Amino acid sequence: MDRLSRLYALHRQLAGRRYPVSHQELREELGCSRATLNRIIQDLRVHFDAPIEYDREANGYRYEHGKRFELPGLWFSAKELESLLAMQSLLAGLQPGLLDSLLAPFRQRVEAVLASEHLGQGEALRRVRILPLAVRAVDGGHFQAIAGALLGRKRLQIAYRGRERNAETRREISPQRLIHYRDNWYLDAWCHQRDALRSFALDRVHEARALDAPALDIPEAALDVHFASGYGIFAGSAQHTAVLRFTPERARWVAEERWHPEQQGRFLEDGRYELHIPYSDPRELVMDILKYGPDVEAVGPENLRRLLYERLESALAQYRSIHTETK
Repeated sequence: MDRLSRLYALHRQLAGRRYPVSHQELREELGCSRATLNRIIQDLRVHFDAPIEYDREANGYRYEHGKRFELPGLWFSAKELESLLAMQSLLAGLQPGLLDSLLAPFRQRVEAVLASEHLGQGEALRRVRILPLAVRAVDGGHFQAIAGALLGRKRLQIAYRGRERNAETRREISPQRLIHYRDNWYLDAWCHQRDALRSFALDRVHEARALDAPALDIPEAALDVHFASGYGIFAGSAQHTAVLRFTPERARWVAEERWHPEQQGRFLEDGRYELHIPYSDPRELVMDILKYGPDVEAVGPENLRRLLYERLESALAQYRSIHTETK
């Protein structure tokens, strides 16, 4: 029996008895020495605040009368607890303060158990890192209000300043899903002003207050159709299909990438890779295509080709002076 199991076994023995249990009986039940039992009793007292008292008259141990005490309902191995801490740390890396107040009591208990096993926080917390890129700051208080309303199925009143128009609007929304996408947070919600589904960037939320009214629930299938059928963060059913051809130098890399759940790809005879991607709004797709520069050509549709041409022309205009100077 390992130390964690003995901690639980000691609690079970003390909680299930009306009278003090002798040291000898506890050692027999736990299968350990006197010194080991003393350490387990101390661990239960110090790390879990267990109200264990020694009754001199009965020469035994018990929980103090009138004090209820329970260990956490779920019992994990040391490695499982270490993994839970690692997951919490990774989550904190995605959004500092996201669940800190909610998970703090749990984290303290887990760390206490690991400390009793002399395991510390283990290798996982020191060897796994998340390196966010181009993260936009989200107000922690707003995040807590949004997450609380989402899980509690309550409506939200928000003040939102869209990035394109930079005009603030006030909305009453029914939150549906929190999305972490490309190192930033978004909220999929039903907007009661627009009477439609909308996606909100959390860094653009300037006020967030939970309301007493229950949130409107949208079926999962409807959310998937609206938010997942297009390309990237821009919602809407896919109306177009981009046909992209990558050079042989980039082909083997792109062939292993997943741009869209319904993408289709094939290698061409000359070594190039052709990728078909459904999309509704081209803005994010254009950005992803442009980062490949001369290693990709958008074969169609024509309006996508023209949009890419205009963006490339605009970018080239920024550097025309270099060409002029070299003449």
